[in-house]
Amino acid sequence: MPVDVLVGLQWGDEGKGKIVDVLAPTYDVVARFQGGPNAGHTLTFGGTKHVLHQVPSGIFHPHIINVVGNGVVLDPVVFRQELQKLTDRGVNWEQNLYISRKAQLILPSHRAIDRINEEARGGSKIGSTLKGIGPTYQDKIGRTGLRVGDILLPDFQERYQEAVSRHTTLAEFHGRGLEIEEFEADFFSAVEFLRTLKLTDTEYLLNDLLRQGKNVLAEGAQGSMLDIDFGTYPYVTSSSTIVAGACTGLGIAPRHIDKVYGISKAYCTRVGSGPFPTELHDAVGEQIRQAGREFGSTTGRPRRCGWIDLPALRYSIMLNGVTEIHLMKADVLDEFDEIQVCTHYQLPNGEQTDHLPDHGDLEKLTPIYKRLPGWRTDLQSITDPQALPQQLKDYVLFLEEHLEVPVSIVSVGPDRVSTLHVK
Repeated sequence: MPVDVLVGLQWGDEGKGKIVDVLAPTYDVVARFQGGPNAGHTLTFGGTKHVLHQVPSGIFHPHIINVVGNGVVLDPVVFRQELQKLTDRGVNWEQNLYISRKAQLILPSHRAIDRINEEARGGSKIGSTLKGIGPTYQDKIGRTGLRVGDILLPDFQERYQEAVSRHTTLAEFHGRGLEIEEFEADFFSAVEFLRTLKLTDTEYLLNDLLRQGKNVLAEGAQGSMLDIDFGTYPYVTSSSTIVAGACTGLGIAPRHIDKVYGISKAYCTRVGSGPFPTELHDAVGEQIRQAGREFGSTTGRPRRCGWIDLPALRYSIMLNGVTEIHLMKADVLDEFDEIQVCTHYQLPNGEQTDHLPDHGDLEKLTPIYKRLPGWRTDLQSITDPQALPQQLKDYVLFLEEHLEVPVSIVSVGPDRVSTLHVK
């Protein structure tokens, strides 16, 4: 059976968690392949909002095997808190949650180094969530990190102290101390809890399940425009957020990949620093922010808002081989008489392009917009795709013609039931 992959096409926060939750009942396995607690996947059903950071979004379905892959960086403290919240809500996760032994551990000192590094940047901050993600991936690539499997070794304490010693030296370079003592007791308590879970070689688990005919949904975090290689570097995350990351982050071969679900909002948002060609700094941008409740589910930071950007979307679609688009939060634009769509960029020399330039040139671009009529309809009251207003159908058709990929789902509200299959 195949592996279908779900990725964000923008700068993250597209609504991937909701789509995983909607699609999950048709899959045997949901596997998270990268990122860490800097991600926040929000799911709303039964009138209750659930926010997941490291736990795969299939966890609410008891028949689904949920896998935290080797490409994830895991914070034991946050992970235990997440699982406790699930327990408090009556979710029985014990039997169907597996964690890769090869996933990297986020240590208290990683979080300290993250803050020190960001503060040292002064006015050129990356916009880190300060969760320790970047320093953990740095240690992974530098071959000095600790992995989940290391907590089962008799010398784990010594390995931990060696890592803290290295991080202390880094902090001293900036004239700072780590100041992590008050967090270590909680960390080691969470490590003891982690030892009781299903820690395994998930690459074998997943490939065995595929041979048994099980189908897998690979769940990404963040968005394609934050990919470490192809995003708006250096204002990116520290992992591969595109489809290729599912192979390295889960240990599956490319030949297994079938469908690629690309998730995009009906407009565009970004959190943190970095170029954002269609960003609105006016009342329209604020109206989108308030209507869409655009505040980070992990950090609470207000998101930067703007119109949808087709050159950036085409770029992401190309990188991921997207087979269908899921258009999220169309209801946020309900009150607009007019919707704008960026179709091209104007370069500083006056030329037009529909390609995404390197990040250094992105800030010098002028977006070129096409104006489309708004729908002025309360979409959240609609449950039949045929009842969608013609203006929204025309908007979707316009996107399909320019992106050359079908839009199969349109989301018109936060709840599960507000997810309309239009194809």
